[in-house]
Amino acid sequence: MSEILDTVAHRPYPLPTGAWRMTQRWNDLLFAHWPIPADVMAHLLPPGLEVDLFDNYAWAGVVPFWMDRVRVRAMDQRTIAIPTTTSFCELNLRTYVRSRATGLSGVYFFSLDAESALAVLGARIVFHLPYFLANMRLDRESEGAVRYYSRRLLSSRNVEFSAKYRSLSPAPVQSGAGTIEHFLTERYCLFTSHRGRILVGDIHHLPWPLEAAEAEIARNSLPEAHGIVLPKRPPMLHFARELQVYIWPLREDR
Repeated sequence: MSEILDTVAHRPYPLPTGAWRMTQRWNDLLFAHWPIPADVMAHLLPPGLEVDLFDNYAWAGVVPFWMDRVRVRAMDQRTIAIPTTTSFCELNLRTYVRSRATGLSGVYFFSLDAESALAVLGARIVFHLPYFLANMRLDRESEGAVRYYSRRLLSSRNVEFSAKYRSLSPAPVQSGAGTIEHFLTERYCLFTSHRGRILVGDIHHLPWPLEAAEAEIARNSLPEAHGIVLPKRPPMLHFARELQVYIWPLREDR
């Protein structure tokens, strides 16, 4: 833990001064990204946020993974595991934004699907994030591929994601500043909107250990369900095996 929290030279701004409140390990992530016209994406953002661009495009990301080692930090500094939330699958639909108030850049989530009902409820209440309960499954195949399936529950729309993906690299590498890989992954806060206010959640982790990837995406109705039309082109793909993450309480964006 201390090694991760003491490694900060790669961050775009200092660690928050307060205590972190949650830690998680993210595993077997696929980053699938598509370019979206900036004006189209801008209409989908809440007031107070603007599109962060690379090559004059906004970017939509679909990120399937599973998490474990989920623990919450109590007031007495102990860490606590909450039943049914210590390990579960999650699927994110996200883009990249800047705060109009501070210029801070980070991630904005259109949706986060998870298979833990308690995690969905807790994240909606504590972090005001658009979590949805889903039926999810992850299987590892003999050649190292990950087969992933998600179908949103309690929804009037058929929101599904189905894919098979794997790494193509013998070893991970860290992305360099100014590259598309760095732009898409090296983000150290998230934004959310609640009752007309923009809130910021700080996070910390080591630089992403990225690998080249391939994927067969059989079904992906997630973007369409949130007003995003993907271009008719293959996505940009990256894979990451695992990353430990620390999360701080929300604060107002100002």
